[in-house]
Amino acid sequence: MADTFDIVVIGGGPGGYNCAIRAGQLGLNVACVESGPTLGGTCLNVGCIPSKALLHASELYETAGSHMAELGIKTKGVELDLAQMMKAKTETVDGLTKGIAFLFKKNKVTHITGRGRIVSAGQVEVTDGKGKKTTLTTKNIVIATGSEVTPCPGIEIDEERIVSSTGALALNAVPKTMVVIGAGVIGLELGSVWRRLGAKVHVVEFLPRILPGADGELAKQAQRIFKKQGFTFQLGTKVTGIEKLKSKLKLNLEPAAGGDATTMDADVVLVAIGRRPVTAGLGLDEVGVKTDERGFIQTDHWKTDVPGVWAIGDCTTGLMLAHKAEEEAVACAEAIAGKAAHVNYDVIPGVVYTSPEIAWVGRTEEELKEAGIAYKKGAFPFAANSRARANHQTDGFIKVLADATTDEILGVHMMGAQVSEMIGEAALAMEFKAASEDIARTCHAHPTLSEALRQAAMGVEGWTMQM
Repeated sequence: MADTFDIVVIGGGPGGYNCAIRAGQLGLNVACVESGPTLGGTCLNVGCIPSKALLHASELYETAGSHMAELGIKTKGVELDLAQMMKAKTETVDGLTKGIAFLFKKNKVTHITGRGRIVSAGQVEVTDGKGKKTTLTTKNIVIATGSEVTPCPGIEIDEERIVSSTGALALNAVPKTMVVIGAGVIGLELGSVWRRLGAKVHVVEFLPRILPGADGELAKQAQRIFKKQGFTFQLGTKVTGIEKLKSKLKLNLEPAAGGDATTMDADVVLVAIGRRPVTAGLGLDEVGVKTDERGFIQTDHWKTDVPGVWAIGDCTTGLMLAHKAEEEAVACAEAIAGKAAHVNYDVIPGVVYTSPEIAWVGRTEEELKEAGIAYKKGAFPFAANSRARANHQTDGFIKVLADATTDEILGVHMMGAQVSEMIGEAALAMEFKAASEDIARTCHAHPTLSEALRQAAMGVEGWTMQM
């Protein structure tokens, strides 16, 4: 193996592997150092992909058992085969990790298994599983080490009864009761999986609302729908400890604003209070790479303050999303290659893959009000969309926010079936600085769910008309 490269990427997740592949396409000699046994990082192995596999499978299970009769499809004897569901999830992950390995070979990327540590601006020391050390010399180092589960103070995760997202993707039985600590994206998605499969799911959130960061109206309606589905919520509450008993877990709860403590029992507790950057042990202090108080690496256009050392993805500040890391990955590789590189951080969508799905891009109403920006709003419910009615998928709505003077789209917020796919149209429109009228006057096929976006855009100027 050659030990001199143009770029050494530390981390093989969405940021790392995309940066390495793009660098290879640009003709650079690149190596990717990954400590795990497979490529793909958290997203592919124990995050985005396996969770979506279980979300899809659990939704089909619930539909077959509860909702198909209303469409005239009678089913009986629907049974859960959890072992087969987990096997199908694993097969999906395995196929995709092998696909990344194939792309590495195709683009002449050297894959090195081991833990990388920066020993100088131009050298990366790699320690393999047996403790053997190898030093790589390189012109550029890209740190793409991603993030890990944020621990909850006073609570020890054992990945059996008290689980992180990793353990929640591999339970070998459906718990009777599950408490989810954290009402963010991960908690709601994985809580949805186990609720559909038969668990009673109770969500405890420190803040007074679910989905912090999402548009307030969107979050409020989402909580109402989740309650109808069987979720229960306890907001403005913190978990101060968990006692492990032989047959159950006993949680100690306190109001976030102060007050009397209470207790609650559960079979499984999912800790989903967020993620933190993986930057410890990289040798950052020794070479002078600065991090903030939370461990995030400080960058300017993906450059750290040490020449030749770059950082992308979850280990840097900003949204902790796989697709944000992918955008930075490509831009970073192109910048190193001397090309123009840009990421529009104002047009990065967020998605919650619950049912109904939730998606947004751009600013929320709360952000526009705080910034003093005058805006107009158009909204359209899926209950008035022909395709949604035909499909019996009428929960949710779409909202378009546009500048009151220029009509430029400032934000789009959606909740409904397949909105994870529709948000791309809104993001593309915003990338081109489109006006709401541009979407309103673009012909959409009928009947489709995407017509709801057009109708919401028409609503900005008050001419919504479709049923």
